[in-house]
Amino acid sequence: MLKALKSHRFESAQIIVIFYVFAILIATGLFCLPVALKPGVDWSFLDALFTAVSAVSVTGLAVVPYVDTFSTTGIFFLMFILQFGGIGIMTLGTFFWLMIGKKIGIKERQLISIDHNRSQLSGLVNVMKQIVLIIFLIEMVGAAILGSYFLQYYPTWQQAYLQGTFASISATTNAGFDLTGMSLIPFAHDYFVQSIYIILLTLGAIGFPVLIEVKDYIKLRKESRPFHFSLYTKLTTVTFFSLMLFGTVVILLIESTHFFVNKSWHEAFFYAFFHSSSTRNGGLATIDINYFSDSTLLVLCFFMFIGASPSSVGGGIRTTTFAILLLLILSFARGKKDVRVFKREIHEEDIKKSVVVTFLALLLCFIATIILKRTETFSLMEIVFEVSSAFGTTGLSTGITPDFTMIGKIILMILMFIGRIGILTFIFLFDKGENNDDFYHYPKERVIVG
Repeated sequence: MLKALKSHRFESAQIIVIFYVFAILIATGLFCLPVALKPGVDWSFLDALFTAVSAVSVTGLAVVPYVDTFSTTGIFFLMFILQFGGIGIMTLGTFFWLMIGKKIGIKERQLISIDHNRSQLSGLVNVMKQIVLIIFLIEMVGAAILGSYFLQYYPTWQQAYLQGTFASISATTNAGFDLTGMSLIPFAHDYFVQSIYIILLTLGAIGFPVLIEVKDYIKLRKESRPFHFSLYTKLTTVTFFSLMLFGTVVILLIESTHFFVNKSWHEAFFYAFFHSSSTRNGGLATIDINYFSDSTLLVLCFFMFIGASPSSVGGGIRTTTFAILLLLILSFARGKKDVRVFKREIHEEDIKKSVVVTFLALLLCFIATIILKRTETFSLMEIVFEVSSAFGTTGLSTGITPDFTMIGKIILMILMFIGRIGILTFIFLFDKGENNDDFYHYPKERVIVG
């Protein structure tokens, strides 16, 4: 397939999109197989397609209750698709290519770099191998812990470990799918399950390079050798956990006079902490989201729009984009020409990318909201929440997804797809590779702004 695409002179971003479209079509076909469905289940092609897009984009928005739809075979199909969607088609593709002895050339490395939004081609193959091994290890440990713990909840060990394995894969890939039909509401007071979920969600969303650098740090520390974390790791880690802490505090403050009025301190804390953690990646919930006030829902929309870290399983504009925008504002307010953090200067191209990504993401969500407000009968708050969830590939919902019209579902699918491939990849779709503007410049002139 790759050779055929090369012969048509497609750009790397276009090939990546074609791969993801191809994956969605395969997933749709699998979900339409009778063996994937429970007896008596009859669903439309649009619902199967929506589920496929939701799975490949690891979003988790649902138009049907999956616990009543998929057979055990269908559940295994879903877990397989979540792996491709979460880890990335090019990552797993590279891993399989290496297993069969295929040489990874320059074109393949370019596709990997586009899929993971990386600027360098060197060392990519080794990075992809480490990503797959680390994620598989995390999922296996998570499945073992949750499966063993679920023995007290399910009558047979087969059910317990199936639930544990699916939960581990869904959480690590930040997919937001569940087999309970009620998200994590049955575990609203089981803080152990919630803590394991938060750890898995964080490991999947914090960024693959961070996990690799932490592994290298532990290895070199044992050998008493020095190690320096990259600016990416420092910036994304500080931003990621700062947002998690900020979200927890804000939700506690807003809901202290609303939903948390009659709750104990530990109930309120875990409700706030879990949803602050889940909102930017996993899309799982321990309560009906509708219990929250509109103010909290707007805060959750903000976090879903930001999303997870770059080169992770999550969507949104990404944490580093948000961090660079904040640093840009602070630098401008202080009259500085450069954006500096951790004794480093942010590259001018990365600043431009952050501004472009944020503006286009806002424009995309704004247009989607306008269209959905015309085609759907739901309130503006419900639509904004659904749009933010789809773009951020989060999967949280106020429960209105199944009732969307055909146009509404198509809009959500487009948002989920763009959220998965990333705004930059979406922009590069229109790049014809014929840029000669750098060879000349026009006279510069100032304009009035602000």
